[in-house]
Amino acid sequence: MTCVLRRGNRPVCLGFLLLLICARPLFAHAVLVRSTPKAHEIVASGELNIELQFNSRIDAARSSLTLVLPDGQAKDLTQLPQPSPAVLGAKTARLATGSYVLRWQVLAHDGHITRGEVPFDVK
Repeated sequence: MTCVLRRGNRPVCLGFLLLLICARPLFAHAVLVRSTPKAHEIVASGELNIELQFNSRIDAARSSLTLVLPDGQAKDLTQLPQPSPAVLGAKTARLATGSYVLRWQVLAHDGHITRGEVPFDVK
C-alpha cells in the first residue's frame, strides 16, 4: 500500500493503518464452524456423541459444555480428550425424548472467550 503523506491525506493514511493493526483482534474469537448434533437437528434417543469444531485453537481446560435438559435443568458435560486443537467433544448419558440445548463456552488460544448454543431435539 502506498500512501502519499501530503498534509490533507495524513488522517486518512493513519486511519487506514490503525484499521489494519486493529483488524486482527476483530477476527480472533473462536467461531463454531461445525457441530454434532447440528442446530435444530432431530436425533434418536440414547447416548449422544457431541463434537464442536471451531475456526481456531481452543483451550479445552478453560472451556465448558453444558446440556440444558427439557425441564430446564443444566448438566455440565465431561469433555473427552481433544482429537485436535480446534475440537471439543463429550458423550451424554441416555437422552429421553424432548428439546435440548447444548451451551458452550470456549477460550480461544489468544485469550478471547466465545459463547453459543446449539438447540436440538431427541425423538
